[in-house]
Amino acid sequence: MASEAKIIATIPRSATEQLQISINEYKGKSYLDLRIYYTTDDGLNWLPTKKGVTVSPENLELLKDAIDEAMKEFMTTDDAE
Repeated sequence: MASEAKIIATIPRSATEQLQISINEYKGKSYLDLRIYYTTDDGLNWLPTKKGVTVSPENLELLKDAIDEAMKEFMTTDDAE
């Protein structure tokens, strides 16, 4: 039986959708899960969709570097406006 996911962050997308970032385990291996969740009961229960991506621990540094690069781009763009 898989252990309970550890939610790291929740990013609202709309009143009925959110992106949940969590550490999850499947078949004894841990991974980072970024998945869209939805609700039909005003947020009492959030259910996962098939829309998402998993990242293995070996690729977290690559993901971090990509996010750092995106942040630099957006900060440069924001400064120019």
